[in-house]
Amino acid sequence: MSQRKDDHINYALAQSVKHNDFDRFRFVHNSIPNTSLEAIDISTTLGPFTLKVPFFINAMTGGSEQSLEINEKLAKLAKACDLAMATGSVSIALNDSSLSESFTILSKINPEGLLIANVGAGSNSVKLNQAVDLVHAKACQVHLNALQELIMPEGDKDFTSWWSDLEDCVLHSKVPLIVKEVGFGMSPSLILKLEALGITMIDVSGHGGTDFAWIENQRRGQSLDFFNGWGLSTLESLLSIQGKTKVDLIASGGIRNALDIAKALASGAKAVGLSSYFLKLVSDYSLEEAIGEVEKLKEELKMIMCALDAPDIQTLSKVNYIVDADLEHRINQLRKMI
Repeated sequence: MSQRKDDHINYALAQSVKHNDFDRFRFVHNSIPNTSLEAIDISTTLGPFTLKVPFFINAMTGGSEQSLEINEKLAKLAKACDLAMATGSVSIALNDSSLSESFTILSKINPEGLLIANVGAGSNSVKLNQAVDLVHAKACQVHLNALQELIMPEGDKDFTSWWSDLEDCVLHSKVPLIVKEVGFGMSPSLILKLEALGITMIDVSGHGGTDFAWIENQRRGQSLDFFNGWGLSTLESLLSIQGKTKVDLIASGGIRNALDIAKALASGAKAVGLSSYFLKLVSDYSLEEAIGEVEKLKEELKMIMCALDAPDIQTLSKVNYIVDADLEHRINQLRKMI
């Protein structure tokens, strides 16, 4: 199983995202902003948490020697830059304690940070709480990866317990829950159904970034290429539910730079998760260089907010924007399905 984790890392690094729906979204320029760059506040709230930075290191890896090295670098980066961080799926370490160090190292390096554990849908509250305890997490993601499991040669093919297990987790979790897709997006009807179940934080994790269908197809003897590119984009998922839910939404999937972060926040996300961005950062740069890149990302976001006359994230969520006709049509179709 640790080989599968390394395969995911290596294939994720091999993917390159050039264009996605964020390119179909434009801000309306404000010629006379009434604020200053120094006054910009990029802190945000997510459920019961206050984040100093509105973007964070999203779930990636754990359970192998390669992932141990990566997680050590990511934890140091999170500590230096005040970033929240989600682990990869902890289930592998619960099944084999010899693999736990690649997860426990995160809290050892950054004990005061906001660390978010991660388990797969189909995990009951006992398993979820074990994962939380192992990594000393303050919240836990439950990831939804049905399509990935179907394509994965060794994947689970029975999802009949997912709703009941999720309900059990809502009732008995030690920490706040985040339900997270893994790159295929979420329909507005599903978001509302999760809200009715008691979920208060959802990561829509849309199509447009790391494609786990493509990754699993690289690992198959007989490829299922028709699943490549499957799903709803991050913006489709966010904009189709805008104004219709009280859930705190997280945007991930296809976030490439500070402008994409700003667009996601303007589309209703309370925070933005990045995976491949940070994976490539710690793979290609020294820790000192990576810290510099993250600080640069913060400053670029502040500059965008200043240009839009948005002194804080709440104001940014109300600025004017336009989307092209194709994206608008798809959003309207999704809204009709609620």
